[in-house]
Amino acid sequence: MTAAADVTERSPQGELAGRVALVAGATRGAGRAMAVELGRAGALVYVTGRTTRGRVSEVGRPTETIEETAELVTAAGEAARRASVKGGGGRRAGGIGIGVPTDHLDPAQVRALIERIDREQGRLDVLVNSVWGGDRLIEFDTRLWDLDLDNGLRMFRLGIDTHIITSHYALPLLIRRPGGLVVEMTDGTAASNRRYRDSLCFDLTKNAPHRIAFGLAAELKEYGGTAVSLTPGFLRSEEMLDHFGVTEETWRDAVAEEPHFAIAESPALVARAVRALAADPDRRRWTGQSLSSGQLARAYDFTDADGSRPDCDGYFEDVVFGGKDATAEDYR
Repeated sequence: MTAAADVTERSPQGELAGRVALVAGATRGAGRAMAVELGRAGALVYVTGRTTRGRVSEVGRPTETIEETAELVTAAGEAARRASVKGGGGRRAGGIGIGVPTDHLDPAQVRALIERIDREQGRLDVLVNSVWGGDRLIEFDTRLWDLDLDNGLRMFRLGIDTHIITSHYALPLLIRRPGGLVVEMTDGTAASNRRYRDSLCFDLTKNAPHRIAFGLAAELKEYGGTAVSLTPGFLRSEEMLDHFGVTEETWRDAVAEEPHFAIAESPALVARAVRALAADPDRRRWTGQSLSSGQLARAYDFTDADGSRPDCDGYFEDVVFGGKDATAEDYR
């Protein structure tokens, strides 16, 4: 089982029962973890991605499929239901994953996806725009005039166009009921991204979700909706673990190669952040804001899978950029 699926239960069972969520870009990493955690909380979760058991996307990671994500969501929901019954809480509806292979750059496919959700459920309560898949295209420390232009423009398509297309078709369904939640996933908060990301196209791509959330907050206001941008810290995704040649169990071995990896967090932390937002009846206090997993962990009092509460933003601000004499362990 992947680290994304190994998220322990830390809050009341079934608080999202009856809710319908769409996690766009849930094949792996944070997207998969968020989908699994929403299912654990009782939501019915549609999960999308381009890699299936019969087709591999340009990302080139064939063992992580959208079918597996859907199965992990359903398994998490079933485990939570069994635990609830055993604890005397009674059975709760939801906790089901439905995988729909979707290319979010194809408006016809996205429209068909939303029409299916409407036809089958008649509602959408939570939209998580987590589509990306552009890490392989980044050229750090390369001037704009020297980078591969096709790769740079492809990043815009993968990280910006997909989010706009998905929201265009999904929001008419989401606003039918007041209180809908839109989460724009990105890399870095609006504050931390004031520092240049050493790649212009990557910098623009990862700053765009902040403005998308800010704009959608204004557009959703009259419908009682909430829109936020959300970032994990230094994420121990499957791809990052593979990059360092470690596993979730041995991840600290990578600190020798990359000392800042000591502040890394599992996908569980940002997954719990989305669950907390979705379950919070007062979540509109966050609307339009740029949030981080560490910030919400403190606000909602949850931890990572290992019981720690890594403050990646604080560590980089104080220690890496501020020169404070401290270690990553002081920020966990």
